[in-house]
Amino acid sequence: MWQQTWNTPYRKDDVEAGARPLYPSMVENPHLRWAFIRKVYSILTLQLLLTIAVASVVVTVHPIAHFFVSSGAGLALYIVLIITPFITLCPLYYYHQKHPVNFLLLGLFTVTLAFAVGLTCAFTSGKLILESVILTTAVVVSLTLYTFWAAKRGHDFNFLGPFLFASLIVLVLFAFIQLLFPLGRLSVMIYGCLASILFCGYIIYDTDNLIKRYTYDEYIWAAVGLYLDVINLFLSILTIFRASDS
Repeated sequence: MWQQTWNTPYRKDDVEAGARPLYPSMVENPHLRWAFIRKVYSILTLQLLLTIAVASVVVTVHPIAHFFVSSGAGLALYIVLIITPFITLCPLYYYHQKHPVNFLLLGLFTVTLAFAVGLTCAFTSGKLILESVILTTAVVVSLTLYTFWAAKRGHDFNFLGPFLFASLIVLVLFAFIQLLFPLGRLSVMIYGCLASILFCGYIIYDTDNLIKRYTYDEYIWAAVGLYLDVINLFLSILTIFRASDS
């Protein structure tokens, strides 16, 4: 009996063996990487909850949306709210490792972007918003699980970076042309579909970086990247539904 116990081969699923590597070539401690991943997703969850809270207030309190569309001061403030998140990204990138400045800048970034999202949803039916939220949640969860599954089997998505960046430039130019020369509902739906595919790719790319490449002190920047992916995917899906419903 004792001889049989000693001759039992080592099992990788033994509890004492610790967490399994997230990908085949992993050399760091899996416990540290999992702790980093949990921290990033905790921050991302708080960002999304804050966004939902702020956007819900903007949508339900009608005088807020009315102020932004019926006065010059409201239009000026709307432009400021749109520009502020992009301006905040510069100091946030510089101070993303300095606590508590990084969290203050992250809060400002999230709140201003949440206001912009709320104003976008303020003139959209609740049915379309709910459908967009459900579809966005399903896509994000599915792509996240897929990326973890693919990384476990040795797949790497780092090659997507240049293609996604080039596609983003083309998408921005397409949106600018659409803004200057409206091409109709069909072009808006095409734009929404292309944007949805693009940000699905970014979710996979940024999740793969979260698993393999981000350092432990880059949790703020990792959360910002995933947050922008989720918000842009939601807005893209909402654009498709609004164009098809009009």
